[in-house]
Amino acid sequence: MTALALRHDGPGTVPVPGPRRRLIGLVVALVVLLLLLVLSVMIGSTAIAPSVVWDALFHPSADIDQFAIRDYRLPRTVAGLVVGAALGVSGALIQALTRNPLADPGILGLHAGASFAVTVAVGLLGVRDIGGYMWFAFAGALIVTLMVLALGATRQGQSPVVMVLAGVCIGAVLRGAGSALELTNPAAFDVMRAWNAGSIVARPLDLVWPIVPFLVVGLVLAVVVSGSLNAMALGDDLAAAQGVRLTRTRVLAIIALTLLAGGATAIAGPIGFVGLMVPHVARWIVGPNQRWIFAYSVLLAPILLLASDILGRVVMHPSEIPVGIVTAFVGAPVLIVLVRRKKASRL
Repeated sequence: MTALALRHDGPGTVPVPGPRRRLIGLVVALVVLLLLLVLSVMIGSTAIAPSVVWDALFHPSADIDQFAIRDYRLPRTVAGLVVGAALGVSGALIQALTRNPLADPGILGLHAGASFAVTVAVGLLGVRDIGGYMWFAFAGALIVTLMVLALGATRQGQSPVVMVLAGVCIGAVLRGAGSALELTNPAAFDVMRAWNAGSIVARPLDLVWPIVPFLVVGLVLAVVVSGSLNAMALGDDLAAAQGVRLTRTRVLAIIALTLLAGGATAIAGPIGFVGLMVPHVARWIVGPNQRWIFAYSVLLAPILLLASDILGRVVMHPSEIPVGIVTAFVGAPVLIVLVRRKKASRL
């Protein structure tokens, strides 16, 4: 089998790596991710020797440095890992579902829906723990997803342009309503201030674990519908002729998208651009096959998120920049480049 395959993408052909190079790329991404996991545990406001980090993980004691590793840096690293994977796959899902390469949970308003629902839970209902308001995040993400899909429906099918416009408008309205609610409720403002910036700081493991099963279900559903999404990329008529159940695929994809985007937002708040950038990078590497895009997104998105979090720790040491702000600084110019590239609009 040749190392490079050729796929048709408009005029001419575009080389796409074969299975061997795709697997090698996955291994390289996995190695980079493991390295960043180690660095995330080791790097912080104070320098801690690697031997202390090792003892904290495998020979725990009451040492204050070990406490910082186990109760602060390790949960932060785990949160970055699961949130990154969820955001990457949810971005790939929504791009495949809408056939819009510039779509992501943030642009289509899912983050705003989840954030507004959490703001209502905190400000009006007095919910303070993640185990309580994660259900509101899920509900907010689901409602906005259904609204965007409904508004984007036309006689010719889903209109990517209309869906983006609907998502931006709905997101703007919900962000404004959420800000108004926070300003009228000081307690909600204090709770939501850091959360709205998008951060994985102070996310204890006992608050992250309850959401992990939902994220796993979302990842499994994404894998289940990946083959059908490949067929749907050719058009609904051709997909139906191949036996794809369009309604079932869309419903399962929406459920997966809701679990992934809602769960990630419940843990870390609205973190933008990760779900937009990572699927593009994966698509450039492996081509339009959704199975490979999902596989790469699971690794590349945590790499981006953890690298951004580490950068946020060191760039203004001893202060820190929330990871959501760092990804925005990185993602904004990338979005401009994507819009200006003609090939960026092709799935």
